[in-house]
Amino acid sequence: MGVAIAIFLFTLILVIFQPKGLKIGTSAVIGAVLAYIFGVVSLTDMVEVGSVVWDATLSFIGIIILSMVLDEIGFFEWCAVKAAKLSNGSGHRMFVYSILLGAAVSALFANDGAALILTPILLSKMRLLNLNVKTIVAFLLAGGFISDSASLPFVFSNLTNIVTAGYFKIGFLDYTLNMAIPFLTSVIVSTALLWIVLKNDIPKTVDVSLLKDPDSTLKDKPLFYFSWIFLGTLLAGYFLGDAFGLPVSVFALGGGIVFLAIASYRKSAKFYLTIKTAPWQIVWFSIGLYIVVYGLKNGGLTDEISLIVSKLVQMGEPYAVVGVGFLAATLSAVMNNMPTVMVMDIALKPYASDMLAYANIIGCNLGPKMTPFGSLATLLWLHVLEKKGVKIGFWEYSKFGLLVTPPVLLSVLISLLG
Repeated sequence: MGVAIAIFLFTLILVIFQPKGLKIGTSAVIGAVLAYIFGVVSLTDMVEVGSVVWDATLSFIGIIILSMVLDEIGFFEWCAVKAAKLSNGSGHRMFVYSILLGAAVSALFANDGAALILTPILLSKMRLLNLNVKTIVAFLLAGGFISDSASLPFVFSNLTNIVTAGYFKIGFLDYTLNMAIPFLTSVIVSTALLWIVLKNDIPKTVDVSLLKDPDSTLKDKPLFYFSWIFLGTLLAGYFLGDAFGLPVSVFALGGGIVFLAIASYRKSAKFYLTIKTAPWQIVWFSIGLYIVVYGLKNGGLTDEISLIVSKLVQMGEPYAVVGVGFLAATLSAVMNNMPTVMVMDIALKPYASDMLAYANIIGCNLGPKMTPFGSLATLLWLHVLEKKGVKIGFWEYSKFGLLVTPPVLLSVLISLLG
């Protein structure tokens, strides 16, 4: 157990701090190799890990490819400018609309897509509007929070969703129906609470005339209009695929590649360059980290967590759901949500409860907002902001996250109980 924990902590340090520019995927693979060398995992364990995470990683790559192409044609910039214009110059209305836009992007294009693509667009627009630093940070904190808290409604909205739904064999339709109310609750409560906490930093009025017309942001109008039809068809395909037992990645990766091919044919994107710049490190990150976490399972950590879950289950379903959600949230805040969701999934397997699986997902999606290193999306978000000249400190972020996250998490878990 001690060796497995040491390898896990070493890997997590490499992932979070990225010494000398070490990529997150490379860091996770180093941890996996160490786990094998020290006998913490076997080749059989590695094969089993691959069978669990392949669908999640390929789905994620597909969603990011689709998001990158949509970004190239001006899709997200159009949405951001349109939302700002619809506010009619009201700062508070613009704040709410930016949160709702972030929620929609997170739901349809995954939380990491929202962090990587929407954040720099919103930041550039806020600078064009001559907003002060406190206002910009308020909008960014709200956008960063909603990117994870709204990543609940579909299996593909978050890597944690894909991994857990696959692990517990939860179908796309069942997942969507069960998480619809928690998603709406999360968006409504998050929006209200974010406004209450940050309202003093939001200006009453904003000069939206400084922004250009939304249509002028589009680089390929026909493809932009077609993209709405494509996205609707793709979403319908997920439900159809569920009926035939097809993996999520068939549509996520397939849809991304097809749309990229169409955009490349129209000279709106470069096929090779897009494939080359896709976040392939996420593949190695998912596989490598899961192998390291499997070492913790072999060392008995999941058995300890399972004992805690057992006591919660004995207290009744409401206590079990809320308890598992907060346990997953706390672990995610401390040791990142990807290893947490993997450890928790393994620990919850003996109970064969979809309700506990959903509680785990909710905890792993919301809990990471309590610390800067809680999720990959937050790490990417902070990295993007730092490159753009905006630095949000550890304590500034943590104080905000610890204030907002618990009440939102509790509300969402209660809504899951119905």
